[in-house]
Amino acid sequence: MNITFQGNPVTIKHEAVKENETLKPFTAIRNDMSEWRSEDSTGTRIFLSVPSLDTGVCSMEVAKFINYAKELKDVTVCAISMDLPFALERWCQAKNNENVITLSDYKLHSFAAATATYVEELGLLTRAVFVVDKDNILRYVEYVREITDEPDYEAVLSCVKGI
Repeated sequence: MNITFQGNPVTIKHEAVKENETLKPFTAIRNDMSEWRSEDSTGTRIFLSVPSLDTGVCSMEVAKFINYAKELKDVTVCAISMDLPFALERWCQAKNNENVITLSDYKLHSFAAATATYVEELGLLTRAVFVVDKDNILRYVEYVREITDEPDYEAVLSCVKGI
């Protein structure tokens, strides 16, 4: 997997996941500091791996998914970063976010290990999107080649609508 940040190659820890594999279970931290376990979630889920909601591209991406989530019936959207839960909560309040679950991987790095999204040079998550069906099978996997670029929104939505 060749990922760059501002044109420079970066090292991603762990082996990339692939479509049709089972998503490994992971635990992340909610905005209120409680644990959120992937195995407790059900149905179709979109997991957005973003470096930091304090950046323009990440904020814009998750804001777009806030709007998409309003139209997606029975689909859970989670945005996961290394941001502290307090920062995630401030972002959610500023964006009036009620549609996307924001989670932090700062403490356990469990999501990063399950999805191969940890960027060693930055200590952050790379930009990626994972769509998981009700059986926990990865139906869509996109590791965005340049971390500062946006994902393929149409491909994500098309996958979700096809499930």
